[in-house]
Amino acid sequence: MEGKEYRKGKYRISTNRSELDIAFIHSYLTRSYWSSGIPYDIVERCVQHSLCFGLFREDEQIGFARLITDYTTYGYLADVFVIEEHQGKGLGKWLIQCITSEPELQSLRRWGLATQDAHALYEKYGFRRIQKPEIFMEIHRPDIYRKQNR
Repeated sequence: MEGKEYRKGKYRISTNRSELDIAFIHSYLTRSYWSSGIPYDIVERCVQHSLCFGLFREDEQIGFARLITDYTTYGYLADVFVIEEHQGKGLGKWLIQCITSEPELQSLRRWGLATQDAHALYEKYGFRRIQKPEIFMEIHRPDIYRKQNR
């Protein structure tokens, strides 16, 4: 799947990891509510071990998303963002549409994600609140990056 590309006018989405600007991704994620303070090396490893989608305006990276997946049964959508200057143009919607409609991912039995404020966006692409939350469990360490950086 590495190396696929989608185009829309002057914008494009690429799954080619070699095009990704790790410093750009890290800069955004480290100030996001979901991964505040994330170390650079963790971002590098996340990118290395995920199916990544870089959003570009020509050759400038302006957004990102990654799917943590086995490509067969499960995918967890994470780190989805479009930088502020390019929001409001439908690019986030296009990014999610490209990811969820990718032919190689149609066998996934379950998709997951966590969001604080974008439920309405993801619902347009089939995501729903967990129907049986009582069967799901997690280990959640929200301050792990702050503890590691001490």
